Amino acid sequence: MLKPSWLLGILIVLFLLSPLCAIAMGSADIALIEVVNSISRYLMGQEYGSLTDRIILELRLPRVVLAMLCGAGLAVSGTVLQSVTRNPLADPYLFGISSGSTLGAVIALTMGTVGASLPFYAFLGALIAVFVVMIMARDGQVEGLILAGVAISFLLSSLSNLVLYFSQDQAIKSVLFWNMGSFSRASWDSLLLPSLVVIGSLIIVYQFQRPLQALMAGDESAHTQGVAVVPLRLGMLLLTALITASLVANCGGIGFVGLMVPHIVRMLIGAASRVTLIATGLFGAVLMVWVDLLSRQILDSQELPVGVVTSIIGSVFFIGILMKRKGKTF
Repeated sequence: MLKPSWLLGILIVLFLLSPLCAIAMGSADIALIEVVNSISRYLMGQEYGSLTDRIILELRLPRVVLAMLCGAGLAVSGTVLQSVTRNPLADPYLFGISSGSTLGAVIALTMGTVGASLPFYAFLGALIAVFVVMIMARDGQVEGLILAGVAISFLLSSLSNLVLYFSQDQAIKSVLFWNMGSFSRASWDSLLLPSLVVIGSLIIVYQFQRPLQALMAGDESAHTQGVAVVPLRLGMLLLTALITASLVANCGGIGFVGLMVPHIVRMLIGAASRVTLIATGLFGAVLMVWVDLLSRQILDSQELPVGVVTSIIGSVFFIGILMKRKGKTF
C-alpha cells in the first residue's frame, strides 16, 4: 500500500494539471500556455473575444468542471453508500436514483420538453424515487434499504419502457442518448445546481467521516460509540441521492464510477485512513476528466457517450477483481 500522504500529493498534482491538459486537447489542439493565459485573463476579469478564448472558456472549461464535479460526487457517494450499507457493491444508482431520473426525462421528452427544463424533470424523478425508498424502509435497516431500492429501480425502469413504447421515434432516440451519459450539454448556466449540491454535500460528508467509519464496524459497535445509526444512515442516503440526482439530471447515466473508485482507493491506502474521502473525491474527479477526454478522442468524427466508456472500464476492472479473488468470499 501507498502512504496516504503520497497518494494525496499525487492526486492533488493530477487534479491541477488534468483539467489544463483536457482543455488543451480536442478537435482543435491548443497550446497549454494559451490555456493558462486565457483562464488567467478570465479570472482577473479581463474581456476576451478571440475564437480560441471562446473555445476554452465557453465550451471546454464548463465541460471539464462538470466532469470533475461528476467524478468527485459519484465517487464519494459510492464510498458513503458502501460504508452505511456495509456492502462493497453498493452504488449511487442502487436505490432507484438513475431509474427515477430516466423516468422523469422520458416523460419530459415525450411531452416535447427540451432545454433547461429537462434536468428539472430528471432531478424531480430521482428525488421521488429516493423518497419512496425511504418510506418503504423507514427503520433504516440495511437489508430493507437495498431491497426497496432494487424493487423501485425495476418498477421505474418498467414504467420508462412503457412510456417509451407509446412514444415517437425521436423521443426514444433522445432518451437513449441522454441515458448513456455525456458532458456535451455543459454550460456555465447549468453548472450552478450541481456545483452547490456536490460541493455542499461533500463538505457535510467530510464532517461525518468518523461516524461513517464507526458504522462500518457494525450497528452495535457504532451504537456503543454514540452514533445515531438510523438517522445517520437515512441522512447519508438522502445526501448521496441529492448528489446523484443533480448529476444524473445534467449528465445522464454514468455508471461504475461510484462502484470502482472507492475500491481502487481502498486498495491503495486502506479504508481507515483519514484522507480516504478526500482521496476518493480527487481520484474520481481526475478519472472522469480523462475518461471524458478519451470519449472525445477515441473516434475521429464523433464522440462516444461517457457512460459507455465508464461501463467498459468498470466491467473489465471488476472482472479482474473477481478473478483475483477466485475461491474467496467477495
